[in-house]
This record gives sequence, structure tokens and C-alpha cells, in this order.
Amino acid sequence: GPRRRHVGCGCAPLPTATANMSSARPFPTRQNLQIMKLKLVGAKKGHSLLKKKADALTMRLRALLTTILKAKEAMGKAFKDGNFAMAEVKYAAGDIKSAIIESVGTAQKRVETRVDNIAGVKVPVFKAVDMADAPVDYTGLARGGQQVTKARQTFSACVDTLIQLATLQTSFLILDEAIKVTSRRVNALDTVVIPRIAGFVDYIVSELDELEREEFFRLKRSQDKKKKDLQLAEAERLKEIAADDAGSLIGGGDDPDVIY
Repeated sequence: GPRRRHVGCGCAPLPTATANMSSARPFPTRQNLQIMKLKLVGAKKGHSLLKKKADALTMRLRALLTTILKAKEAMGKAFKDGNFAMAEVKYAAGDIKSAIIESVGTAQKRVETRVDNIAGVKVPVFKAVDMADAPVDYTGLARGGQQVTKARQTFSACVDTLIQLATLQTSFLILDEAIKVTSRRVNALDTVVIPRIAGFVDYIVSELDELEREEFFRLKRSQDKKKKDLQLAEAERLKEIAADDAGSLIGGGDDPDVIY
């Protein structure tokens, strides 16, 4: 059959994590070992703190979900009551839009904002503040004045519910983004930073052990050589002493004459 040829794209191979780690290895010294151990302790502590922060934010987010659902149900009910009250106003007093617009001078509700801190994450909190109620003139509305007052109170409650829901929704979005960022940091520490620093520590320890073995082997060789040299010197000395003793016994010179 026809042969298949595998043609590459001609691109250079991507650097692997091992290559990056090996190219950035620190010099194996006791000082660098101590530095890397401190970095490893700090990375593990940071991982633990970020994990606790992510768990706290997740618990708060789940509690917010429950509160948001309840607020949305309350908002639906409030708008339902408001629309029903508005229908009662139209039935009792007819079209009062122009009269209401003319009677309103300033806003009866203001929104105050403060910042809440949730596990290091700042979230805004909105609060509805009722201003001083201005007198409302219901002249010409006949029996519709009571219905207008009721509708006004109902829609005021709707505004309070909307402001509460805005706080919850804003907190939810900010916490959700904070959880994503914190989770990415936790995963980076867990899968990249801590293993890399631990690899550096293991590398430095292995290199230092190898240097110690080499030093021990060199010292042992040096001591063995010194012992061998001493043994050879001692053997030469004993050989010289033995040769001197043998020479003195065999040809020890002329004996003195004996006179009788």
C-alpha cells in the first residue's frame, strides 16, 4: 500500500515544565537550600490561607443565593401588589398621572452606599433612606386619595425590595469573581509553585549529598594514600636497619690483635 508520511509543522517544540525548571535551578548551596525551604513554607501557608478564603467566600455566596431567591420572590409579590393597587387607583380616581407628577417636588427616597468587607473582598451595600414626607394634595381625587396613599406605600416597599436585591446581586457578582481569582491562585500554588519549589529543595539536597559523598571519598582516598606512604616509608626504614645490622655482623672490620 502507499506509504504515509508524517509532515511536521516546522515549529520549534514548546518548552516543557521540566525544561523550565532545569534552566532555572538555583545553585546548590546551604544558603539557597535555606531560602528555598523558607519559600516552600511561605507557599504552603499562603495556599492554606487562600484555601480558607475561597471556602469562606463560597459559603457566603451560597447564603447569598438563598437570600437572592427569597428577595426575588418578595419583589414579585411586591410588584404584583403594586400593580393591583394601581389598578384600584385608576378604577377609583381615573387617570391621575398628571396630578401626581405635579405634586412631586423632590425624591422621597435616597440611596446610601457603604462598603462591607467579606474575607478581604470589598462589596458595596445599598440602603434606602426615607426623606421627610412632603404633604400631598389629593384635592379633586374624591375617594381616590385613599387608594393613592395605599399605592404609594406599596410602591415604596417595592423600591426597598429592589434596593435590597441590587445589593445582593452586586455582592453575588463581586464574590463570584473573587472566588474565581482565588481558586486560580490556589490551583497555581498547588500545581505549579509548591511542586517547583519542592523540586528545587530536592535538587539542592541531592546535589549537596553528592558533594558530601565526593568529599568523603576524596578524604578517604587521601587518608589511604597517606597510610600507604607511611607503610612504604616504614618498610624502607626497616629494610635499611636490617641491611645495616647484616653488614655489621659479616664484615665488621679487623679485630684487634691479642697479646699474650
